[in-house]
Amino acid sequence: MSRKEIKTASIHTSENLFGKENYLYMIVGVVIIAIGMLLMSGGKSSDPAVFDQKEVYSTTRITIAPILILLGLGVEIFAIFKKPKA
Repeated sequence: MSRKEIKTASIHTSENLFGKENYLYMIVGVVIIAIGMLLMSGGKSSDPAVFDQKEVYSTTRITIAPILILLGLGVEIFAIFKKPKA
């Protein structure tokens, strides 16, 4: 003897995985990473035939830009792990 099971259609409400505050932190993190990338790329050389060591190995490109990128990644990690307010 078999039993018939009646499957009811359940209404599944769509909940966001993250809260509004999390998305705000994610946007801030992406902006910080983008600023770091722009600083790392630097500007164009006045004379492309000449290698300017001061311009390529400047403090902005070697130190500040990578710190900003890592800071942005830290903000992204924080945004992912932060529990949204209920």
